[in-house]
Amino acid sequence: MLEKDESSLPEADAPQPRLPPRLTPADALARKAQRERRDAAMRGVASIDAMRAAIRDAARKLPAILAVPRAAKLDAAGFRRRAAEGLPFLVPGLASHWPLATFTPQTLRERFGTVPVRARVGDYVGTAFAPDRAMQDMSMLEYLDLAAGGAEGLPPYLGNLELRELNRFCHWPAWFAKPGPPRFWLGPAGTVTPLHADYDDNLFVQIWGRKRILLAPPHHDAFLYPREANALLYGSPFDPEAPDFDAYPLARQAALLELIVEPGDMLYVPAGWYHQVRSLSFSLSSNRWSRTLPLALA
Repeated sequence: MLEKDESSLPEADAPQPRLPPRLTPADALARKAQRERRDAAMRGVASIDAMRAAIRDAARKLPAILAVPRAAKLDAAGFRRRAAEGLPFLVPGLASHWPLATFTPQTLRERFGTVPVRARVGDYVGTAFAPDRAMQDMSMLEYLDLAAGGAEGLPPYLGNLELRELNRFCHWPAWFAKPGPPRFWLGPAGTVTPLHADYDDNLFVQIWGRKRILLAPPHHDAFLYPREANALLYGSPFDPEAPDFDAYPLARQAALLELIVEPGDMLYVPAGWYHQVRSLSFSLSSNRWSRTLPLALA
């Protein structure tokens, strides 16, 4: 029996990049149209394009603000009244008593190390809104080891994942009539989600660690060179943390708000507001998007 040359074999434990399947142009257009019809019906609007236009029109009537306002703890009716104003706001400490807030990376290692995850690796900022962004499938334990390795460049990021094993440790307020499933964001300092707008209302919770968030109102997309990722998600190539006004001269006119979210803080991001998020320390966050008509239009 011949022995295998192990030097020519891939490492058994090395996670391999996973690329999404490629579609023909016709199939991609058909899938896009089907998704947009479904999303419009879910939100009770004639089209997502019309909803986005209405969000931008409503934002033109907003007062100018210099900082993200803060709010006391709210009941559902109070939240909806406040959200109908169309401005972001922070509720400090709302999630500080969630059971998940007591966890640490070591807790994740010990209790959830075998949970499968998909990590963003490589230049996930430059390809953030591309259909072929490379990901790596691995276990939670493998991810935490990879993140602790301190490789050069962007640190690997667990972003926008449904980790159902963690859901029961979160106590979300019943503020949205039809919330989507919780999504989780885990990674060391330096992980970043580049500037983009989601056209659904968003509740974002900083569970542990700190993040810097930069926000711009929906109608300032005229200055941010938006590019469609899908009908409900538009990205911007402009980086407000390292502005290149030679490449993007209109961005000088964008009004940007800066906010540091602390452990336990909950941030409401209205539909259509552009935001960029950077971890300042090892961080765990979670968010939920609404699946109804944005409250600023209601």
